[in-house]
Amino acid sequence: MKDGGRLSAAIEVLEEVETRHRPVQNALKDWGNAHRFAGSGDRTVIGNLVFDALRHKASLAWRVGSESPRLLVLATYALTWQNGLERLETVLSEDQHAPEAMSDAERTSLAGEPKQEPDGAAAADVPDWLWPQFQQVFGENAIAEGQALASRAPIDLRVNTLKSDREKLLKRLAHSGAVACPLSPVGMRIAPKPGAARMPHVQAEEGYRKGWFELQDEASQLVSLLAGPEPGMQVLDFCAGGGGKTLALAAQMENRGQIYAYDADRLRLAPIHERLQRAGARNVQVRDPKNAGLEALAGEMDLVFVDAPCTGTGVWRRRPDSKWRLSEKALADRIEDQRKVLANASQYVKPGGRIAYVTCSLLPGENADQVTWFLAQNTGFTPVSALETWRTRLPGVAEPAYANDRGDIMLTPATTQTDGFFLALLEKTG
Repeated sequence: MKDGGRLSAAIEVLEEVETRHRPVQNALKDWGNAHRFAGSGDRTVIGNLVFDALRHKASLAWRVGSESPRLLVLATYALTWQNGLERLETVLSEDQHAPEAMSDAERTSLAGEPKQEPDGAAAADVPDWLWPQFQQVFGENAIAEGQALASRAPIDLRVNTLKSDREKLLKRLAHSGAVACPLSPVGMRIAPKPGAARMPHVQAEEGYRKGWFELQDEASQLVSLLAGPEPGMQVLDFCAGGGGKTLALAAQMENRGQIYAYDADRLRLAPIHERLQRAGARNVQVRDPKNAGLEALAGEMDLVFVDAPCTGTGVWRRRPDSKWRLSEKALADRIEDQRKVLANASQYVKPGGRIAYVTCSLLPGENADQVTWFLAQNTGFTPVSALETWRTRLPGVAEPAYANDRGDIMLTPATTQTDGFFLALLEKTG
């Protein structure tokens, strides 16, 4: 396919996402299944166009005066990818599968220099209704934080220390451009590529197939480390999902002690079995939600890891469509879900044990406010400073820019070059 056909395909997919409110990955997959002639390179470029149009939807719409999928895709190609208007016009004219030629109004909107820069939610590429919360959390840095969330994410990998080490893997993955992560002692990173460029398919690497490394964002690696798992502990991963953090906990525990992996959603838990086998994690029991048998664990756990259900505002770099589908009702529902999860999880902690409360959200209602609520409801728990834990476990590593008086910490793309994650530690004293 030429660029003209790719532009047409991206417009078609984006229209499907916008009009039918479908997850972008599903829409891209269905388009690929219906257009078998498109090669993997074509699908990469089409996906990049759609994702970048969604990442910068608000700022591009402000610039061109329209949220139409057609104009957003054309603006992505000409402006965000810096191909320019002349190249865009050539592409539209030389390919019979290209979108129709630009109108005078479209040409003017794409060619004209803005009289002023966008401000507020448009500059930050954040939904209007969420902008006050971003200002509350980030103050004068709110626009910079939003813009970082609208950037492309790297591929982050976690070395599985049960099978390998970082120095060895960096040599094996040198061809991919992998370098050591700046914060995580077991992290490796492949920087994002611009425009139409394709990222390496790391799942095809021998090291991935043999379980030497896993895909996991550096922030996710860090909160798993800071939760404080130690060899010999009894640990409950209460919202285990696909098992990414379960695997990180198992490696830190050196396969000693016991991890109980549980999730209320059986489908989310399904991939964990194959991943555990590949990683060589032998100290994990997977508890099926239909027959969990968690009653025997009440009051017995050294650590209960709660990766709580959330809005996912911290991972907008990887799921840009989700920020435009998020609603006030969805946020309220997640807050209610989190309170139920925290209340349920707390019953499994033994005296002297801890809860690690984690979200991939940047919103105060899902983060610090929830911890404040929980402590008010549960006087047998007291906060432990995650910031002090960082200083102990990661000596010499640059500290998070966002930490409250209680010691809860938040990582963000703009300050730590990671996904957005929140961590609070709570100890049972009764």
